[in-house]
Amino acid sequence: MKLDKLGLSFYKDWEEKGYSLPEYDREAVAEYTHEHPQWIHFGAGNIFRAFQANLAQTLLNRGAIHTGLIVAEGYDYEIIENMYHPHDGLSILVTLKANGTIEKTVIGSIVEALTLDSDHFKEFQRLQDIFKKETLQFASFTITEKGYNLKDNSGNFLPSVLQDMEHGPNLPKSYIGKITALLYARFLAGQSPLAMVSMDNCSHNGTKLYRAVRAFAQRWTDLNFTEKEFLSYIDTPQKVSFPWTMIDKITPRPDLSIKKLLTKDGIEDLEPFITGKNTYIAPFVNAEESEYLVIEDSFPNGRPSLEKSGVVFASRETVDKVEKMKVCTCLNPLHTALAIFGCLLGYELISTEMKDSTLRRLVEGIGYREGLPVAVDPEILNPQEFLDTVLTIRIPNPFMPDTPQRIMTDTSQKLAVRFGETIKAYANSPDLSVSDLKLIPLVLAGWLRYLMAIDDNGLPFQLSPDPMLDTLCPYLSGVTLGSKFQAKKLLEPILKSQQIFGVDLFEIEMADLVSTYFEEMTSSTGAVRRTLEKYVQ
Repeated sequence: MKLDKLGLSFYKDWEEKGYSLPEYDREAVAEYTHEHPQWIHFGAGNIFRAFQANLAQTLLNRGAIHTGLIVAEGYDYEIIENMYHPHDGLSILVTLKANGTIEKTVIGSIVEALTLDSDHFKEFQRLQDIFKKETLQFASFTITEKGYNLKDNSGNFLPSVLQDMEHGPNLPKSYIGKITALLYARFLAGQSPLAMVSMDNCSHNGTKLYRAVRAFAQRWTDLNFTEKEFLSYIDTPQKVSFPWTMIDKITPRPDLSIKKLLTKDGIEDLEPFITGKNTYIAPFVNAEESEYLVIEDSFPNGRPSLEKSGVVFASRETVDKVEKMKVCTCLNPLHTALAIFGCLLGYELISTEMKDSTLRRLVEGIGYREGLPVAVDPEILNPQEFLDTVLTIRIPNPFMPDTPQRIMTDTSQKLAVRFGETIKAYANSPDLSVSDLKLIPLVLAGWLRYLMAIDDNGLPFQLSPDPMLDTLCPYLSGVTLGSKFQAKKLLEPILKSQQIFGVDLFEIEMADLVSTYFEEMTSSTGAVRRTLEKYVQ
């Protein structure tokens, strides 16, 4: 059995092994989509194949839509060249349920896969043609929060961004430069409306995308590369909208145990690989059963009936509330806490950490005791019920091969929202005090201890990718386990960073506690474990 167009033609072999297959004429869908595209997605990674592509497949199976998905990858072209093309755009979704059962689905909704590469003339021209089509209703994005950043940590434009801004929309190199150039092609073709829908796991994601695109449009207009009307086109929600969304689905890296399971079924050529840009990819994707997608209903050119596949459409205010509930209190902070201490204590699976009574009490305390009192209630989802599901079903799911090391990626970019918003809520509350927070400061101290790249046994480990490592790690380079130092003075440049924490920890009088925790965690080997046990009740 091979995962490609020919291999799938032997459908009885797949069905006998328990695979759900596309229930539509994939060739007819692909042909229709080529001329009448409705939905293009940027970011060809695992979350896309586990979530958005499966949503589209559900709608295609039900006859609710007649066009498939077009996907474009603008960062790591190897994903398209070495995974999508050899398998004719097909992939396998393995849904891992907490009760131990699995579902195996062959996803066929992706009918065209392209590289967003201006040096690849034919593919970039094809993307321009897609954006010129009046039938195109929306472009969605899972390019990570970093994808919207135009500047480096010093506040300077990235070289590729600066080059594109100074040279206009012809053959841009930066990600958002290329996206803006595609919008300009649509503008020139008649100014058809379009929704630009960020589905990345960050607050106010639509605004992040809008600001990045507008920065290019403004500069190109100022330099007369584009007409002034193009900036108006970007600024008019009835023409180009940038809805906010909240997305939630745990999608770990492809796991070898899943490969073994699929190989046992007789499927060939499933070896996962790591690209030159350190992307983990495979012809299959493993994911949890739970999923949430709430979207601001702002689609000026219409939209498919995504609600028929479980998507919730709401106002911007409601999306914001759901996002804050999840990211600031009920899920993401708990994941980050487990990731930090998982790396320090030698854990390789998040689910295994929940068997550690100290770590379990830590995240229960962060969620129920410190987070829930300031959790935003969006009304369409109950915060306590959501938190209950996270702590009793989702994170402890023993069949989810998610790792602390994956979750630690880009942590410096996440702390301001995942913990800073709760700290600010306590500071602004008439009934609560920042001094009530004991566990969140413990996590922040743990993150600083993590940056030493020495685990609790005194052994070195590899830090996960993070754009601020080169800035932060030198502050801690002189610290060794058991050494004497003044933590508050040493850590001051970091603790005062509102960019990192969302607040100045000195100003809100949390620096002393974080520094104390850090000193205790660095006192000797085993000190991380002892400190946790001392303060986690």
